[in-house]
Amino acid sequence: MTDSLGDSLDQALEGAFTRRIPQSAQTQMKYLVKQLKGNKAAAQALGISQRTVERYVAGKFKRPRHDLRDRIEREVKKRWQPQIRAKAKKKAASTGGLVVNTRARFGFEAAGDTT
Repeated sequence: MTDSLGDSLDQALEGAFTRRIPQSAQTQMKYLVKQLKGNKAAAQALGISQRTVERYVAGKFKRPRHDLRDRIEREVKKRWQPQIRAKAKKKAASTGGLVVNTRARFGFEAAGDTT
């Protein structure tokens, strides 16, 4: 699975977080509902039904399937600690910047650290 440049930047900014993201599916879903201002918006962002979101918030559903778990975690990380994220971006822009390693393939495969 390849990550886009935006995903790499998000991963670099995660190092600046001062608190861990919520761990359980229920608390993650509650956070998304609060951030997106409603069950319907959270459901659309995750590609699931509004009723499913309500069940996770109520604690009736506890363990999401793998693909949904990954989507929930990705959406929470996107919105987690926006002020800390903004400060890290501002600091990186005014100092040495962020280091992001990327690899590109142009029709062939090469070993890492080669030209």
